[in-house]
Amino acid sequence: MDTNSIAASAQAARKESAWKVRYTVLLFIWLGWFFSFLDRMVMSVSLPFIGKDLNLDTTEQGLIISAFFIGYAAFQIPGGWLADKFGSRKVMAFAITWWSLFTTLTGMAFTLPLMLAIRFLFGVGEGCFPGASWKTIATYFPSKERGRATAVQSSVNTLGPAMAAVVAASIIGSFGWKAVFIALGLPGVLVAIGMYWYCHNNPKDHPGITQEELDELAADGVKAAAAVAVPFRDVISQPVLWQMAAIWFFFDITFWGFSSWLPSYLMKVREFSLAKTGLMAAIPFLFGTVGTLLGGYYSDKFKSIRKWFYVATAVVSAGFLYLTFTVESSSSAVVYQCISSFFMFFAMAMFWGILMDHIPTNIMGRASGIVNFGGQMAGVVSPPIIGYLIKNGGGSYDSAFMFMIIALVASACVTMTLKSNLSAKS
Repeated sequence: MDTNSIAASAQAARKESAWKVRYTVLLFIWLGWFFSFLDRMVMSVSLPFIGKDLNLDTTEQGLIISAFFIGYAAFQIPGGWLADKFGSRKVMAFAITWWSLFTTLTGMAFTLPLMLAIRFLFGVGEGCFPGASWKTIATYFPSKERGRATAVQSSVNTLGPAMAAVVAASIIGSFGWKAVFIALGLPGVLVAIGMYWYCHNNPKDHPGITQEELDELAADGVKAAAAVAVPFRDVISQPVLWQMAAIWFFFDITFWGFSSWLPSYLMKVREFSLAKTGLMAAIPFLFGTVGTLLGGYYSDKFKSIRKWFYVATAVVSAGFLYLTFTVESSSSAVVYQCISSFFMFFAMAMFWGILMDHIPTNIMGRASGIVNFGGQMAGVVSPPIIGYLIKNGGGSYDSAFMFMIIALVASACVTMTLKSNLSAKS
């Protein structure tokens, strides 16, 4: 090989490994999602203290969580529609600013009706964000990287609750629950400003993007800006959309039950202190982060059989969730929670990889909004049902765990009905 060939090969390698604009776009999306989860999940640790201050039972505490999900679910589809119509950039920046304001206001609520109103409006802001963020990923990332991109984005589903448990426990112990929410408002606004400045609706309009990146997108058929408008009736007529929504609904019954009630379970059943609860509630979600990232990698690597990866890991997760509440040892319970979390979030990464390749890019905002609407309806019904099951069981969490286990297995059953040979085209 001559000197020119070596130099050309080295230059090509540098281009291939160079940091790309889409990675920074993903970083901003990740930050937006991170603060969305941090802002909502500190509620899980704060809930027992809010209940004590406002004199609320577990059913009423569940209503606080549901109030968020009603607003969040209601604006999934409108948020996706706005992203498809006006571009995701403005929608994402506005959504983050809106929910950051209501995060701060949460710390100022002093009655249940006021708390419910604030959490509903908080959910409205967060509900506009998901469809716009997934549309941005589908616009900037070629198909071969979307599984990993959505896995990186989805890692906040585990890091958010983990960080929320540690942060909330630390601040509550020193300053009380109100201070947690008041302090979290400003960082979100800064992320919104950065996102609006850097993220463009069309990759071609980004001043920093290279021709190599544009060529990758062109070869993959991504034409987000020039896509032909698709009527909403044609979007909702696709059966795969409703299969995806059903899978996500059942999965999120387990996820939101697991996330919302885990701190209370550790404090009340396993009798952990507040400080220990903050640590022990975080550890399973850190295992979930590893599961999410590995799931994204294998989602891209084994596209043809990834639905079976979802089925297998969801069932294994359900099995370890059963062991969590039946084992006598508190230490073993945490270990089983960690294993269950690892497989649960491995499955979640598989799910979003499947969705990204089943849904065309030009309808991704509305379609992903519909799918996420299904999941967030689970967030509406899961916390109060679990709260009722705990109350009806005299403080026992056994029936609540069985409810989550059945839902997770149901998501695996629906996944088996998906056709594996679908592919998304712009």
